Amino acid sequence: MNAIEVVNVSRVYQKYSARHRFQTFKSALVKGDFVKSIRADELVTALDDISFNVEKGQTLGLIGENGSGKSTMLKIVAGIAKPSSGSVATNGKVSALIELGAGFHPEISGRENVFINGIMLGLSKKEITAKFDEIVRFAELEDFIDAPVKTYSSGMYMRLGFSVAINVHPEILLIDEVLAVGDASFIPKCLDRIDDFRRRKKTILFVSHDLATVEKICDRVIWLKNGRIAASGEPKRIVDAYLQDVTVKQEKAFEKKSEAVAVATEVAVEERRENRWGRRTSFLRTKA
Repeated sequence: MNAIEVVNVSRVYQKYSARHRFQTFKSALVKGDFVKSIRADELVTALDDISFNVEKGQTLGLIGENGSGKSTMLKIVAGIAKPSSGSVATNGKVSALIELGAGFHPEISGRENVFINGIMLGLSKKEITAKFDEIVRFAELEDFIDAPVKTYSSGMYMRLGFSVAINVHPEILLIDEVLAVGDASFIPKCLDRIDDFRRRKKTILFVSHDLATVEKICDRVIWLKNGRIAASGEPKRIVDAYLQDVTVKQEKAFEKKSEAVAVATEVAVEERRENRWGRRTSFLRTKA
């Protein structure tokens, strides 16, 4: 049985330039350019006809360069964003570790935010109360849980958000680069908890630039490139193909830069030669 089914999903964004911004609705109407101001300059395709399935209990990794569509795909599966076309179906409770702490209110305490965030993720007040001590202990925030969240560091923010999200006990876990901002001592705890989810046959969709971790925890990997699936299959093979592609791109960029430097150097040498010749000719004329 598939836990996630993605069928022909595309996502198109409208892109606006600065010249289309207006100060107020009234000013746009007075100038008579309201319709022009709300019209997009161009359409940007983040995802282009993507289809894949994730079997129940499988860990699937999404890799690719920045802007390849990984995070957009995760947000669509989580229900945070809607596809422009196509469909996504999930079978089981979903918990998304995408923008940890995004729902936290900075002016109130961590304790109050745990309850608010837990309710947003589908837990009852009774369930949160039962899990509260475990959530705080895992986040290592016993001494700070009653302090306003605005006093937390980014690492503390991430730890509390991660702890709340994993204690929802979902059937499907969506993870997007959340380990990149974690404390060095906290990351192993996160990976241990992810391994625990895998042992309990939970479904995981994992987005990361940490390719070593992708190879370690994923059963299958999809490489996204320019919003499309470039390759899919066994983790090491797909990661190696992706790294080779990145290397080739870097080599081409280096060659292009080297050629530009060589041309600039040649032009500079030629200009110096012409300047010296011009000064010499001027000197001879003056002497004559």
